[in-house]
Amino acid sequence: MALTLHKDSANNQMDSSKYVRYTPEQVEALERVYAECPKPSSLRRQQLIRECPILSNIEPKQIKVWFQNRRCREKQRKEASRLQTVNRKLTAMNKLLMEENDRLQKQVSHLVYENGYMKQQIQTASAGTTTDNSCESVVMSGQNQQQNPTPQHPNRDANNPAGLLAIAEETLAEFLSKATGTAVDWVQMIGMKPGPDSIGIVAVSRNCSGVAARACGLVSLEPTKVAEILKDRQSWYRDCRCVEVLSIVPTGNGGTIELMYMQTYAPTTLAAARDFWTLRYTTSLEDGSLVICERSLTSSTGGPTGPPSTTFVRAEMLPSGYLIRPCEGGGSIIHIVDHIDLDVWSVPEVLRPLYESSKILAQKLTIAALQHIRQIAQESSGEIQYGGGRQPAVLRTFSQRLCRGFNDAVNGFVDDGWSLMGTDGVEDVTIAVNSSPNKFLGSNYNASMFPAFGGGVLCAKASMLLQNVPPALLVRFLREHRSEWADYGVDAYSAACLKASPYAVPCARPGGFPSSQVILPLAHTIEHEEFLEVVRIEGHAFSPEDVTLARDMYLLQLCSGVDENAIGACAQLVFAPIDESFADDALLLPSGFRVIPLDPKSDGPAATRTLDLASTMEVGSANARPAGEADLNGYNLRSVLTIAFQFTFENHTRDNVAAMARQYVRSVVGSVQRVAMAIAPSRLSTQLGPKSLPGSPEALTLARWISRSYRIHTGTELFRAESTAGDAILKQLWHHSDAIMCCSVKTNASPVFTFANQAGLDMLETTLVALQDIMLDKVLDESGRKILCSEFSKIMQQGFAYLPAGICVSSMNRPVSYEQAIAWKVLNDDDSNHCLAFMFMSWSFV
Repeated sequence: MALTLHKDSANNQMDSSKYVRYTPEQVEALERVYAECPKPSSLRRQQLIRECPILSNIEPKQIKVWFQNRRCREKQRKEASRLQTVNRKLTAMNKLLMEENDRLQKQVSHLVYENGYMKQQIQTASAGTTTDNSCESVVMSGQNQQQNPTPQHPNRDANNPAGLLAIAEETLAEFLSKATGTAVDWVQMIGMKPGPDSIGIVAVSRNCSGVAARACGLVSLEPTKVAEILKDRQSWYRDCRCVEVLSIVPTGNGGTIELMYMQTYAPTTLAAARDFWTLRYTTSLEDGSLVICERSLTSSTGGPTGPPSTTFVRAEMLPSGYLIRPCEGGGSIIHIVDHIDLDVWSVPEVLRPLYESSKILAQKLTIAALQHIRQIAQESSGEIQYGGGRQPAVLRTFSQRLCRGFNDAVNGFVDDGWSLMGTDGVEDVTIAVNSSPNKFLGSNYNASMFPAFGGGVLCAKASMLLQNVPPALLVRFLREHRSEWADYGVDAYSAACLKASPYAVPCARPGGFPSSQVILPLAHTIEHEEFLEVVRIEGHAFSPEDVTLARDMYLLQLCSGVDENAIGACAQLVFAPIDESFADDALLLPSGFRVIPLDPKSDGPAATRTLDLASTMEVGSANARPAGEADLNGYNLRSVLTIAFQFTFENHTRDNVAAMARQYVRSVVGSVQRVAMAIAPSRLSTQLGPKSLPGSPEALTLARWISRSYRIHTGTELFRAESTAGDAILKQLWHHSDAIMCCSVKTNASPVFTFANQAGLDMLETTLVALQDIMLDKVLDESGRKILCSEFSKIMQQGFAYLPAGICVSSMNRPVSYEQAIAWKVLNDDDSNHCLAFMFMSWSFV
């Protein structure tokens, strides 16, 4: 009987798993449901059988199996498509790398030939025994052979298409020799590793006239679309103010020659902007590749004379351009060359590294072009989805408007209506006024922002030079800790300017009203090098007079360049007040910060000073360091900081707004300087130590107390100090691999952190300035707080206690695990309790 039942059960299982052949009508009905819901519930499947009579002869289990198989086929199809795409990318990248290898082999052969030739000339010169100049003439002859002077051409004008075509063909040949040949000695940028998902291969020039950068990469767009995007330079080159095509000449080979005038923004307030007068040649090669090449028209190249340059410095574009080759299976391989001479001698000497850096050119122009094309390609394929219902093109427009408005404020061009106001006797802050809002119609502003009886825009700006401050770190701090530098009353005034009648001009006060911010992300680029967000600043009113400050305010904010590994990248934080509606055509009046790194210098005391070019920063005694003294972290970077804040005004309040703006920018400058001193990696001496709380000891003394107290309580040494002289203990404390931090011990207040070494700051994901806002009970989890409370009396009596492994939380709410912790009392020189120290061992983010 049992055997019979078992046999029947097996037959039922075979029946339920037997193959079912579906009719086309049944498949169509199932596909319709699958399109709506790929994983229907049991009730939905039963409902489907009732609603579709053609499925009545199929069991619910079989329908469940059909949906499982359908999902599996869909997953396999997507995976196969993904693998095919990766394979195509790898094939194209392999081809690209083989071509790059061939080019490098040619470059090596060329260098070997040059090396042998120079050796021969040196041997010939040293072997000469006569007193005549024959040896000198041989050497000079060899040098002359190495040079490639630019040929002088007769003047060619736009009325002579043949002459312009000759210039175009020369430009094409020189560009191709840079893009695929050995005309320039290229050196690959650090961190630019090729791969199917990488930005591409990026290199910069070495020992050539001007600055040059080269890149090649893959994109999933057709060559004609790529060419269209690249030719629209204003859409992706943030420093481009305007481009005007003054003449178009078709060529017999199907190409076009364009005579173009381009203006670019100056990155700081300390140097004039640049403009270019160029010839751009678009043509096709025999292999189907598209080429867009460009060069400046000068007296040496010939060609027509460009528009006069009054407020701009005329820069020269040497043969540059784009080689766009079709890829098998779709997409394109792009070669980009940018080669520019920015007339470095016309800028102040301290800023010349900014105009002599090929790495900065690569980030601002060459890599920016590749990143923009990749962004468009992924948006077109639907790989990127943004929340909030905004189209990617609209979000890109917001980013462009923020950058353009900030650049307009920094440059203050006369033809836009800007004029300078008189100073108050100190030249640290520049005030510019624009009383012609009509000049901005269609770009950043709208006449509705200004009252009928007159008004305008006022901009307060300043630039300074910072030493040993990583730009990415500084901008990230300014973004995450707005309350450290911003004045809530001034923010409220800026927000009120969007209304019909702004209230009274506030008095800018350091710190202002306490406020908190909430960052709401909108969009980011593929490499996360730039992100757009909305910042909500929560309002508070402390008296009836401050009721206007009680409402929340909103900022549209663009942050870029916060990747510390991006060499030569400019870090920027730009924001503009918006109202709650946040329409696509919202009015934007951008303000913000820009930090541009200068190439590291090691040429004497000038490279080890922090200078304020507006002559307000006090250098202090840090400049008295002995020559040649090494930086504690080996970090020696200078950067240029530019600050610009814009405000609207009514005519009768202009002077008051100007005074408020000048005072506010000075306050912001002071706050930024304090932040910069705190986050600079080399802040490890008495003069440069972290700013302590009022009444607490200097860093050296605190380090000695921490070490001495640890030894007294535990009987062991905290550091393996070979010498206790100078700042040796402080250095070892700062660079200790375990997280060491101190917090206050007060009976009527929660313990607050007062100091942490570098590992402690990394664990808490904060800085020395913001550390003092973090309370101990917010860092420890519930279990950690209970253990600390139970061990607290032991710590106070015995002097220390070991705490078991646990979890704590960083300031960014990330969990951090540690294997063990120790807490001990820190005693001062009078053996009185000064603070409580913690050391978290073997910590890591979970």
